[in-house]
Amino acid sequence: MALNIGEAKYRFFSIIPLLLLFFISLNGNSTVNITFFSVNIHYILVYFWVLRRPQSLGYGYIFLSGVISDVILGYPMGANALSLLVVASVAAYVRVLTVRITLINDWISFIPALLFSNFIYFSTLYLLNYEIDPLYLLSNSVFTFIFYPLLWLLFSLILQAEKT
Repeated sequence: MALNIGEAKYRFFSIIPLLLLFFISLNGNSTVNITFFSVNIHYILVYFWVLRRPQSLGYGYIFLSGVISDVILGYPMGANALSLLVVASVAAYVRVLTVRITLINDWISFIPALLFSNFIYFSTLYLLNYEIDPLYLLSNSVFTFIFYPLLWLLFSLILQAEKT
């Protein structure tokens, strides 16, 4: 059976989130550290795609991505995976409650996802006697929240390209 151009383009754009998820995990750069701040792209990617197009990223893929990140970064097995699943579960809950898709709604609802996931991440590492800087985690959360609209626009463009 032959694929037409529209169907091929749809399939290509539909696997972009999955490719990005595993590229970030395998690269070991889920947090982009720039001189004064760091942004956790992993959280933004998972939150946006579970919120807007849940069939693109399954929970198994998200968990596997977190485990891969743990192995590459040398963290205890499951710390990143658990925090990514918390982000995904908050996004799934918000998806059920959302009536209108707007940047402001998504951005404000991203706050509880960040808070819960970082609490789980910090608690997991703390209980396993792993050193973590709470101030670094707080600044990472703030800058991740600030950079969410930029990546929201980029991912929205990908969604629009997929539909056309």
